[in-house]
Amino acid sequence: MASIVELDTADSDVLKEMIGMDYRKEHDSMGEVLVPLDRYWGAQTQRSKENFRIGVGLETMPMEIIHAFGILKAAAARANHFLLPDRMTDRKLEAIETAALEVAQGKLDDHFPLVVWQTGSGTQSNMNANEVIANRGNELAGDAENGAAGEKLLHPNDDVNMSQSSNDTFPTALHIAAVLSVEDRLIPAAEELVRVLSGLEEENQDIVKTGRTHLQDAVPIRFSQEISGWRSSIERDIELLRLSLKPLKELALGGTAVGTGLNAPQGFGERVAQEISALTGKSFVTADNKFHALSSRDEIVFAHGGLKSLAADLMKIANDVRWLASGPRCGLGEITIPENEPGSSIMPGKVNPTQCEQVTMVAVQVMGNDCAVGMAASQGNFQLNVFLPVLAYNFLQSARLLRDSIQSFTQNCVIGIKANRDKMKGNLHQSLMLVTALNPYIGYENAAKTAKYAYSKNISLKEACLELGFLSAERFEEVFHPEDMA
Repeated sequence: MASIVELDTADSDVLKEMIGMDYRKEHDSMGEVLVPLDRYWGAQTQRSKENFRIGVGLETMPMEIIHAFGILKAAAARANHFLLPDRMTDRKLEAIETAALEVAQGKLDDHFPLVVWQTGSGTQSNMNANEVIANRGNELAGDAENGAAGEKLLHPNDDVNMSQSSNDTFPTALHIAAVLSVEDRLIPAAEELVRVLSGLEEENQDIVKTGRTHLQDAVPIRFSQEISGWRSSIERDIELLRLSLKPLKELALGGTAVGTGLNAPQGFGERVAQEISALTGKSFVTADNKFHALSSRDEIVFAHGGLKSLAADLMKIANDVRWLASGPRCGLGEITIPENEPGSSIMPGKVNPTQCEQVTMVAVQVMGNDCAVGMAASQGNFQLNVFLPVLAYNFLQSARLLRDSIQSFTQNCVIGIKANRDKMKGNLHQSLMLVTALNPYIGYENAAKTAKYAYSKNISLKEACLELGFLSAERFEEVFHPEDMA
């Protein structure tokens, strides 16, 4: 294994990459392949790496999928040990489990180089996991070189991939990664935003301001009520995301190639789901119908709808915040937000609502991803959907971006929102829609005449009401109390 093997190829890009590197020979069913000596992957991974030079360095398989494969392979080895102890021996289980958990923990990330744009079943990424775990497991077992019998302890297909197919492992890894990303990373970030908004709501209960609909003045509300709308929207999005997790916890593993379970022992799907649950602390179960589990991706579409819902609400909240903070002198100016960095290379002193802008850009990306997820999920032909890598890439990017965006927005903007009480009070008392309070006393049509007259003459509602003869000054003061309208 330590010898240097020379490459015989006309591919100049490959040659440039391999100059000055040491290699070993690996083989698969198609023959021998040269693999970098310092990498655990094998022949099939190397073939994919050379054949799919698409988005290299930018669009590699998400690490969440790789880590999920580590969980899956450890669980599968445990299930095989329980059901097929003669084939999955104690020694093999120990080697596979140790190496697979290193993958799950991110310790071997550098050994997973493949891009998203590969086979639509994700076969090469499944084999990447099998090869890395086999070679690392052999190293751990002291069988990195050929053993006394001329064979290594672990074979990537026969042992690491035992009772499995790429067709059921990749959908399973996708579901595991999606659940962990949403439940353990995204939802906690959203819950922290809810907590901060709840604090702002409590701080601003005494402020009455003008409401706005259609970007036009409307009747008064409390600022705390406006914030409560933001808070409640995120709480509902969390609720919807939690609802979407239950179907994602149904796993395809056990269906093998086309859903029949060929070459998997009876009870493998149930047992491996138990082991994945034990490793993750989540309640995963085997899917009732493996033909559905391999060919349909409706659970991912449904769950990404929850991500899109959250993105839509974040778009609305971020836009509200930057509208309310617009100015500082020629906008609404009803709130101030933290000043995080200079906003212009030519206008000194300008500060922009940059955190709001990153949220809205992330929201747009998630909405675009939703289209890609839906289109990819529609492409299940016969017994398999072959758009799995792009589904994984878009779903996990959405979950990751939303988590990071929410954390940044919360800590760098929302937590520092301050009400401009004077501006809110001034805007409130200039609003012509306060005339709504007069409806019970002068009627809708007379109230409308009052508002239009006040606007055309640039006078107050009180002045307009008196000039039109609808109320006396005393009666107006008696019934007109804007702060009580909220």
